[in-house]
Amino acid sequence: MLSMKITSALCVQALFGGIGFIFCAPVWAADLQTWPAGKPVGLATVAQPIQVVNVWATWCAPCRKEMPMLNRWYRQHGYGGKNTALQLIGIALDTDANLQRFTREVNVRYPLWRYVGQDSRQFMQGLGNAVGALPFTLVRAPKCGFQQAVLGEISAAKLDLLVKQAKQQCASRRIAVH
Repeated sequence: MLSMKITSALCVQALFGGIGFIFCAPVWAADLQTWPAGKPVGLATVAQPIQVVNVWATWCAPCRKEMPMLNRWYRQHGYGGKNTALQLIGIALDTDANLQRFTREVNVRYPLWRYVGQDSRQFMQGLGNAVGALPFTLVRAPKCGFQQAVLGEISAAKLDLLVKQAKQQCASRRIAVH
């Protein structure tokens, strides 16, 4: 059994069969690009205080399955505008050509970024995914010290719960999120 606890933005404490490990990995902004524009970007550039980061790939069947739900969830809550407290970002571990084909089939309404670095496993470990499996979702509120990782397919109910918990933690620390 695997249990994970995020200890900082770039480190993960994991327990494998009773033995504890700490994984730390840098996430370089140059390894992330907006898609399709290809401009360098990083999580530190996201203005919204609560961030939902979904790491996925077109070849991942559970990732493809959850994309329509993520689209609906994003639209239903009106997220992504300049005055909202939350931003959803999909980070693809895939080629430009695969993303072009996929987005012709599925109209993704939230921002997509593409990981272009050399070590996607290290990148995922830096986000809290010690296993390196997809899909992987990270809900974070950096100013409030909130981070929760979800490995595997996520539901709208789970997203709602995690966003609520992030808002509660921010409120308890008297950090405003609108």
